[in-house]
Amino acid sequence: MQTKWSKEVPVGITLCDAEGIIVSMNDRAAKIFKKSGGMELIGKNLLDCHPQQAKKKILDLLEKKQPKAYTVEKNGVKSILHQAPWYEEGKFMGFVEFIFTLPEEVPHLGEIKWVK
Repeated sequence: MQTKWSKEVPVGITLCDAEGIIVSMNDRAAKIFKKSGGMELIGKNLLDCHPQQAKKKILDLLEKKQPKAYTVEKNGVKSILHQAPWYEEGKFMGFVEFIFTLPEEVPHLGEIKWVK
C-alpha cells in the first residue's frame, strides 16, 4: 500500500537531486522555509537558497555523499537537522533533509539493543 505519510508528518522533509536542485518538500518544510518561498523553492538550487559560507558545505555534502547531522536554534526553538544521501537501485540521487523540532528537554535513554 502506498501512502502519503510524509505530507503532513510534523517533521520538515526536503529532497534535492544530485546537483542540489530541490525536487520535493512536505508541508512542514514549506512552513519552515515560508519566508524563503515555501513550496516555490521546488526547482531551485540549494546553492541559490543559502548564504556564501553554506555553499561550500553543500558542495562538500553532495560530493562526499555522507550523512550529516547538527543542531540549530532560531527564535529560542531548537531543531536537529539530519541530511542523508538517497539512492535508487544503487545510484546516488541526492539528499533528503529531515528537520525535527526538539522539545526543551530531550531525555537520553542510554544504550539500547535493537531487535534482530
